[in-house]
Amino acid sequence: MQSDKHISKSFDQDLDEAIRLFLYMGDRAADQVAQAIHALIDKNETLAQEVIDLDFEINRMEVELDEHILLLVAKRQPAASDLRLVMSISKGVVDLERIGDEAVKIAQMANKIAAQGKLSYGYSEVQHLSNQVRLMLHNALEAFSQSNAEQAFEVMRNDNVVNDEYQSAIRALMTYIMEDSRHVSKVINIMWVLRALERIGDHAQNVAELVINYSSGQDVRHSDYALVEKAVQEANDRMAARQVNVTSATMAASDFGASDSDDE
Repeated sequence: MQSDKHISKSFDQDLDEAIRLFLYMGDRAADQVAQAIHALIDKNETLAQEVIDLDFEINRMEVELDEHILLLVAKRQPAASDLRLVMSISKGVVDLERIGDEAVKIAQMANKIAAQGKLSYGYSEVQHLSNQVRLMLHNALEAFSQSNAEQAFEVMRNDNVVNDEYQSAIRALMTYIMEDSRHVSKVINIMWVLRALERIGDHAQNVAELVINYSSGQDVRHSDYALVEKAVQEANDRMAARQVNVTSATMAASDFGASDSDDE
C-alpha cells in the first residue's frame, strides 16, 4: 500500500501491521466463500462444516484488529490523512466479518440441500454469480492493498452487474418452481444461497468505497457516479503529487551526496 510515511517509525510499523491483518482477514473470508460454494456444488458436508468452524477464526481476527486499531489511535494520535486510513480499516473489518457470516449461511444451506437429495436446478446460477462476486471481493482487497481508486471504482460498477444477475437468477428459479412444485423447499434454499452471494457483493462494494474515501478524502457512500469519478480523480492527483515529492526528495538526496563528494 502506498501512503505518506509518518514521522514516527513505530507508527508506520503499527499501521503496516493493521493493514497486513486486514488483508489477511480478507483473504481468509474469501477462502471461506470459495469453500462454501465448493461444499454446495460437490455436496460435501465435511467441507461445509469446516467453513462453519472457520467462522471462529474470522471472528477472532475481527476482535484482534479492533484492539490493534484502538491502541493505534490512542497511542499514536494519527493526523487526518492517516486517521482516514485507520478508520477505513476499522469499518472494513465489519464488512469482512459479515462476508464470513454469509459464507456460513451458504455452508448451512449446502448441508440442508445435501440432506434433501439430488437437485438439478440452480447450480449453474449459483456458480456464475459466485464467480462474479468472488472476483469483486478479490479486486476490492487488491485495490485496498494498492490504494488503487480506479480499481475500487470498477468494483463499485460491477455491483450493478451482480445485482442484475441476482435478479435474473431469482426469476429463473421461480420459473423452475412453477414448472415443478415438488422441489419448492430445495429451490428456496438455493435462493438463500444466491441472496448470500448478493450480500457478499454489497460488502465488497463497501470495501471499495473505503479505498476511494481514504485515498481521496471524499466520502462516496450513497453518491452518484459523477461524484465518485471526481473523487477518483482527486485520489489520482494526490498519488501523482506524492510520487513527484518522492522523486524530488530522491534527486535532492542524490545531489547532496554528489556535493559532499566534490567537497572531498
